[in-house]
Amino acid sequence: QVQLVESGGGLVQPGGSLRLSCAASETISSLRVMGWYRRTPGKQREMVATITTSGRIGYAESVRGRFTISGDLAKNMVFLQMNTMKPEDTAVYYCHAIAVTDILWGQGTEVTVSS
Repeated sequence: QVQLVESGGGLVQPGGSLRLSCAASETISSLRVMGWYRRTPGKQREMVATITTSGRIGYAESVRGRFTISGDLAKNMVFLQMNTMKPEDTAVYYCHAIAVTDILWGQGTEVTVSS
């Protein structure tokens, strides 16, 4: 079973930056999309940013202009650069991948924005 492994979470002050990374443990066959979701206590998991193998990118309105997704999907890797962070960005961030025959989730990495 392919695993998605996230890294880069942690504690940051409001206005600061963090960079999340995600890599697959082995090649994902027929990969179509990779991206990031997040979940805060009491809320459903929400899409943050996605990128397709054709380069199409999408962002949640709450992060547009502050977060940037990038990746090398041929290597099954995706990154999330988070700038000008706000306390409401505090969440567990999950890496996500969609292939023709599979949907994968990482274990999540905690991000806390607090002074």
